[in-house]
Amino acid sequence: MRDVRGCSRSGCTELAVATLTYVYAESTAVVGPLATQAEPHSYDLCAAHAKRLTVPRGWDVVRYEGEMPLPPPSPDELTELAEAVREAGRAVQTGHSTPAISTGRHLRVLRGLDD
Repeated sequence: MRDVRGCSRSGCTELAVATLTYVYAESTAVVGPLATQAEPHSYDLCAAHAKRLTVPRGWDVVRYEGEMPLPPPSPDELTELAEAVREAGRAVQTGHSTPAISTGRHLRVLRGLDD
């Protein structure tokens, strides 16, 4: 399963769906589906940045024209989501009325106003 990676462009918070690799010897930039592993000499791009990529004058761009879907969630994200659901269920069973349950570093279950 692929790791979920973000876009390499500074300030972009979107998930990466494509990998950009430069072939300097041929003055070519290649944009294709997200590589299975992060490579030190390539860049991961979101869909918008992959489509809008421009290269220096005299360079060519080779783009993969097929679908570049988001990668599936990593096992860590699925584990965090499952733990958040378990914690929320435990709080409901014990009658806790805390406004939020924090789990892991990314997820937080928020209680509705009616609870």
